[in-house]
Amino acid sequence: MHVAMFQEVFAYNNWANKQLLQTLAPVNDTQLHTDIHNGIGSIHTTLVHMFSGIWIWRTRWQGGMPDTMLQPQDFPTLEAIQERWETEEHLMHNFLATLHDEDLLREIRYIGTMVPGKIFTLPKWKTMLHLTNHLTQHRSEIAMNLTELGYSPGELGMNVFFNR
Repeated sequence: MHVAMFQEVFAYNNWANKQLLQTLAPVNDTQLHTDIHNGIGSIHTTLVHMFSGIWIWRTRWQGGMPDTMLQPQDFPTLEAIQERWETEEHLMHNFLATLHDEDLLREIRYIGTMVPGKIFTLPKWKTMLHLTNHLTQHRSEIAMNLTELGYSPGELGMNVFFNR
């Protein structure tokens, strides 16, 4: 296991997330809050779910045990979402800078959010891969909806990031 690889994957996720957030500038409140029918709700709900995932996993990796996600109603505007997202990305960057290769193999215990009260144990590296994959899934859902609205975020693949 190599921390540098995870740092690069998270750098890609940060880049792709920023590309997506920039594309949202012309989206109005109605479009932001309309159920997109291909994910977990509206673009707004999906965005909060995404940075909530960043928050909850970083907190778990640092020894915390949060058992609920952040709530969409606590971030009513795109500006509120972007402000919290920037904070979470900064905290994640700082966390990743402290990791060592051997840390990736350490198991973490966490309380699941899908099955309340159930405790899971996995190596840190598996949960880190889960988060990056999960973010890709939700970026794709939002990108599909944005494209239908005429605001495609363009290519968000890793190859574009690696060759920029």
